[in-house]
Amino acid sequence: MPARLGYIGAIAAFASAALIATSATAQKTYDPGASDGEIKIGNIMPYSGPASSYGVIGKTEAAFFRMINDQGGINGRKINFISYDDAYSPPKAIEQARKLVESDEVLLIFQPLGTPSNSAIMKYMNAKKVPQLFVASGGTKFGDPRNFPWTMGFQPNYQSEGRIYAKYILDKFPNSKIAVFWQNDDAGKDQFKGLKDGLGDKVGMIIADKSYEVSDPSIDSQIVALHDSGADIFFSWAAPKGSAQAIRKVGELGWKPKFFLANTATSVASVLKPAGLEFSKGIISTSYLKDPTDPTWDKDPPVQNWRAFMDKYYPDGDKGNANNLYGYVQAEAMAQVLKQCGDNLTRENVMKQAANLKNFHSDLMLPGVMVNTSPDDYFPIEQMQLMRFNGEAWELFGDVITGEVGHEATR
Repeated sequence: MPARLGYIGAIAAFASAALIATSATAQKTYDPGASDGEIKIGNIMPYSGPASSYGVIGKTEAAFFRMINDQGGINGRKINFISYDDAYSPPKAIEQARKLVESDEVLLIFQPLGTPSNSAIMKYMNAKKVPQLFVASGGTKFGDPRNFPWTMGFQPNYQSEGRIYAKYILDKFPNSKIAVFWQNDDAGKDQFKGLKDGLGDKVGMIIADKSYEVSDPSIDSQIVALHDSGADIFFSWAAPKGSAQAIRKVGELGWKPKFFLANTATSVASVLKPAGLEFSKGIISTSYLKDPTDPTWDKDPPVQNWRAFMDKYYPDGDKGNANNLYGYVQAEAMAQVLKQCGDNLTRENVMKQAANLKNFHSDLMLPGVMVNTSPDDYFPIEQMQLMRFNGEAWELFGDVITGEVGHEATR
């Protein structure tokens, strides 16, 4: 009899263990691109074409995920990072997005770069219900959860940046005349709108503006016309190549305006050095990340750790190029979202967790800058600090300023 009870007990124990195992298995939920051992992440970058200097961002992100994999992955899963070139061409971006979603079957597309390319793929990504996450653009349209719930930006939006500059100008240079050079796409229009909105009833301070196409070989005629306007403040809202050309032409003309530069074009390595450091001195911009060229951070442990990461995982990368630090921070945020997903690796849960970031802070962000999102707030970062180039490095000044564009941009 005791033996019989032992047998029954063993059966019961086995059934109980099987039930627990089944329950544990049931808790793992996957969409295409996720499994017990792997998470496929897609990416689209301009490795060639007029914005190719941004391509280092994709290379840094690939290096970051190699490091993560060496450390055991995320929740035990290795990251398969698949990155394609779109040459900053919207039709090519659509082609690459389709390839990533339909052929590679990625769980999501992370950090596709550029306002034109992201605008081109946004409807497709939302129709397919595949996350278009942490878009590498400050376009305000990428923070519209009501109409595009599968698309989210990361960096401060361009309208917010424009308003921050306007606030500073109204405070320090209220009687100035402003000339604006802007990129003829949604990014440039957003930035220009933010400046005009921020100036409010003082918008008449803007006395001249000229646009350019990112594919234009030269922008000299636009800069000459803006110089001739008599303005004493000059704004350049352009991709790195256009910004470098603008800085050089302003310098060659001997024009000495108060010069404001879009924060997406502040790389010393890919913009200011090619333009000429002598022409770049005194330029003002904004930042929300630590600048690896700023001596302030030379002994900062997080920056030292980032340099060690670059030495090991991306030794060919330029540690003086802020785009490489930017890519690292974006990848950190992506890793945080995947950690929060746990074993529920569905596309829906990826977006749910991306919209549930609470005071996330990378140590490579400026002190006081926090990432916060919610289901109706798709603007993760809304804080920036002004900085000025001293001829060798950027120097921060003033306080961290919160941008004024928030939820209302989606209404």
